[in-house]
Order: sequence, then C-alpha cells, then structure tokens
Amino acid sequence: MLKRAIDLVAAGTGLLLLAPLLMLVAMLIKLDSAGPIFFRQERIGRRFRPFLIYKFRTMVKQAPQLGLAITVGQDARITRMGRLLRRTKIDELPQLINVLKGEMSLVGPRPEVPEYVAAFRQQYEEILSMRPGITDLASLKFIDEASLLARARDPERTYRECVLPQKLALARKYVKEHSFKMDALLMARTVCGLFRRS
Repeated sequence: MLKRAIDLVAAGTGLLLLAPLLMLVAMLIKLDSAGPIFFRQERIGRRFRPFLIYKFRTMVKQAPQLGLAITVGQDARITRMGRLLRRTKIDELPQLINVLKGEMSLVGPRPEVPEYVAAFRQQYEEILSMRPGITDLASLKFIDEASLLARARDPERTYRECVLPQKLALARKYVKEHSFKMDALLMARTVCGLFRRS
C-alpha cells in the first residue's frame, strides 16, 4: 500500500511539474516527423495482464514494418528528435501515465512484450507477481542496450539468449529483495545516470 501511495503522489506531481516540458516535446515531435506523438505497445503486466505502455514516439511512423522489434545501434528508423529523446530517456516520461493508471510502478521489473514473456513463462510467474516499473536493476545495467546489441552478429538472438536472461535474473533479485530503501536508491541512481547521459 505504501509503495502504491508513493507511486501515485510521485507520478501525479511529476506530470504536473513536467507539463511544460511534455508539451514542448510533443510539439517538437510533430514538427520533426509525420505520425502520432505517442508510441503505444502491448506489454505484459502484473499477473500477466496485458496493457499498453506509453512512450514518446522516437521512430518514423512505419517503423514496425521496417525492421526488428528491438532497437539496434544507430537505427535508421529513429528520427532526429528521437535520438535526443532516447539519449536523455525523456521518451520514457509518458509512462508516468501508466503509473497513475495502476499498470506500472516507478520501480519494478521492466515490462516485456508478449513474445518474450511467453518464451520465459516460468521465470515471469515470479516476476509478474508485482507491478512492472519504469526503472529497475536491469535498466541501469543495460542503459545503453542499443549500442551493445549493435556489436552483435545476430542482435535478436543475442537479446533473447544473453541479455534477456540477465534481465530476468536481476528482476527476480528485485522481487525477492525490494524495499523502500532499495527503491529510493534505484530512483537516485536512475536520475544521476540520466544527468550524466544528458
């Protein structure tokens, strides 16, 4: 209950304080390329309930038809504005809406697409006992995931066989050890990491 109360207060306050920035970003996305402001994608949430995750759109409108489901290196589908949003992680801010709706938490295992959840169903039985989050241990370890995958001969296979199993192990560690202190530390490390990237 305390975790949920903190999520509600922090997400609501964050959206209010960041409203000018969010409106500016929305305007710049529309000026930069054709397409919607938001990118919405199905992810699997707590107790395997699907939901639509919100992000600012960082790719061209027809991106799903032009390449992989994962993003690799300097992906040609990423727009000029999208590169800035991804580098600073500002594209993730609309997920505060998911937090308000109760689909996500500020801190928790990152939600995955149905395909990968189905492939690792047994591990997700434990992981999805709690709400997925905007940041977690894996988000910090793989903060530059696209560059890592760009060096792989087969990026999708590398993600499925090497990166995702590590993310799952970190997610299970969080589920077992999470606490208010741990959440506060992860949030602080996330904010510090974003300032360094900016």
